Amino acid sequence: MLRIYNFARGARGLRVVWLCEEMGLPYQLETLPFPTPAAYRALNPLGTVPFLEDEGGVAINESIAMLLYVAQRYGPTSLLPAQDDPRLARVLQMTVFSEATIGAGLNPLMAAHFAAPEADKRNWSVRVIEDRVKQALAYVVGMLGPHPHVAGADFTLADIAVSTAMSMWRGALGQALPDPLSAYQERLAARPAYQRAQAMNSR
Repeated sequence: MLRIYNFARGARGLRVVWLCEEMGLPYQLETLPFPTPAAYRALNPLGTVPFLEDEGGVAINESIAMLLYVAQRYGPTSLLPAQDDPRLARVLQMTVFSEATIGAGLNPLMAAHFAAPEADKRNWSVRVIEDRVKQALAYVVGMLGPHPHVAGADFTLADIAVSTAMSMWRGALGQALPDPLSAYQERLAARPAYQRAQAMNSR
C-alpha cells in the first residue's frame, strides 16, 4: 500500500492524496509534526514533505515525481494521457510548470512571509519574485482559455498540480487570483475526490 507522509494541510502532499482519491487507490497518510522527528529523517534525510513509500523499496520525495509515479505505476488512468495521445505533452508541461515555475517562486516568498525580519519581508527580491509568480498565473489563464481544464476538456494530473500551487499563493500568502483562476479553483474544489482528500489532509 502507498504510504504518504505530509504535514497537516500540506498542499504539496495534498496533490498525492488527491490523486489517490481520484484513482480509487488505497493509501495510508502519515501526518508529521514540524520540525520532523529523527526517525522520519532517517527515511528522508532532507526532512521535507511530502514523501512517498511503496512496495518494492520505492521511497521518493518531490510531489510531481510522486504524481507521475503513481499514475504510471497504478494506471492507465485518464489523468495521464497515453504515450500516443497529443494531449500528453501539455499535461506533462503544465504538471512540471506547477513546481518548476510557480512553486519555485512560492518557496522563497513563504520563507520571507513567515520567517524574514520585518524590514526584509517586502524587499526587492520578494517584489521581483511576486511579479514572476503573477506572470506565471497569467500564463495559466491563457492556457485555460475557454476550456474547463489546463489541458483542455478533461481533468488531468496537470490540474491537480497547478491547482494546489495556486492554493499556496492564495492560502499561505493571502494573495488574490485572477477571476478565471478563482472560478477554476471553485470547479475543482467541488470534485468529490478533492473533498475527500482535503478532509484526510486536514486531520
